[in-house]
Amino acid sequence: MSAKLRVATLGCKVNQYETELVRQGLQKAGYSDCGEQESADLCIVNTCTVTNEGDAKSRQVVRRMHRDNPDAKIVVMGCYATRAPQEVAQLPGVVEVVEDKRELPDLMSRFGVIDVPTGLDGFSGRHRAYVKIQDGCLLRCSYCIIPHVRPKLASRPQAHILEEVKQLADAGHREVVLTGIHLGHYGVDWNRNQPRENWIRLAHLLRDLCKISSNFRIRLSSIEATEVTRELISVMKDYGDRIVPHLHLCLQSGSDSVLRRMRRRWGTKMFLDRCQLLRESLCEPAITTDVIVGFPGETEEEFKETLDTCRKAGFSKIHAFPFSARRGTPAAEMPDQIEKVVKSERVSVLSELEAELRSEYYDRLVGKKLEMLVESSQTLSSIGESQLPRTPTAHQTVVNQAPVSGESSINPIHSDALQSISLVARGTSCRYAPVETVLSDPTDPTVKIGELLPVEIVKSDGKKLNGRLIL
Repeated sequence: MSAKLRVATLGCKVNQYETELVRQGLQKAGYSDCGEQESADLCIVNTCTVTNEGDAKSRQVVRRMHRDNPDAKIVVMGCYATRAPQEVAQLPGVVEVVEDKRELPDLMSRFGVIDVPTGLDGFSGRHRAYVKIQDGCLLRCSYCIIPHVRPKLASRPQAHILEEVKQLADAGHREVVLTGIHLGHYGVDWNRNQPRENWIRLAHLLRDLCKISSNFRIRLSSIEATEVTRELISVMKDYGDRIVPHLHLCLQSGSDSVLRRMRRRWGTKMFLDRCQLLRESLCEPAITTDVIVGFPGETEEEFKETLDTCRKAGFSKIHAFPFSARRGTPAAEMPDQIEKVVKSERVSVLSELEAELRSEYYDRLVGKKLEMLVESSQTLSSIGESQLPRTPTAHQTVVNQAPVSGESSINPIHSDALQSISLVARGTSCRYAPVETVLSDPTDPTVKIGELLPVEIVKSDGKKLNGRLIL
């Protein structure tokens, strides 16, 4: 009987990628995933330290792993393990703490892995696959602990990334998300002391990835606005059928004075200029962001400046977070810490603005032909016919049996057609908006979980899009 493995991941996409890499390596050495009722021989916990809560949750997961698997060896990796290795080593059941992610190949070797993988050949349990292309951050934002635990820039060899993406696409993953600790700094570690004409950057990698002859699309994870160069936008435009028109640009605050206290590298004018350049170059791109509310010393006027900047940027989604003082960062020691109730009120106000901006953006997508990644489905019997529209102008549709040559087959739902409807497909559009469409033939081989489907958007309720399948 093979040894049993259980893994747990906290935190970001990079952590999720690294856990999967270790998991696949250990499987090559004979480990197999643990069933729900089985006890593990080895547990891997990949931790997060971005907030104090991340530390607490990481400790909680380790203790639960030990309680549920009392005889297992527990290996702890991740940013919390790097920041506080002695603290982690004292947790019950822990036999090893991986302080540096560069030690992962050695870790796998110690557990019997002979052929240490350089990439993934699939991504278990996920329709979209994450691909880590770089590690490390050199910035010193006053609120962030990550540069202290991942300080060294390291870009993955382009050949490894190309091979990995090809394998993931061949394994059936129709969306690949490129991720990193500082995504826009891909290649920077190679470019030092090199003439500019020899530099390798993210745009070069993207262009080569787009030449892979497989059916998949590419999405970029969080990126700094300063790194959204004209060259990068040009590649996104040239390969619009492969790279989704969505960027997550990290704003953090829309007030220039707050940005200076955060030690951010740019002001709001530059950020808004990049948003405008994206809109001039791409068709209705989705621009999403993160905003920290209630940063130390944030006045009502500064918060209003953030609201104004968000309106001008026209975000389709805003991840609003109340400031959380992270021990070990300059911001945690700053004066004029904002009361919790004030932060909560400001998050609520920003969330209301986000809903308004999202609804406006979704309305502009009505009539557009988009691509959706199918992530779930429900049969008609499980959601009830009463929830479906019964008018010719309904936003959910069924598909004709045979389209006319050269035309899309798109018909609205009529009440007498409801008997043939059997499947509601839900997923995410290329513009990072949830999409729902009703299908008449669940046996259609093109309609599978994890596949890409072309849809025409016919309605938005401000929270999701409703589309008609295009044949």
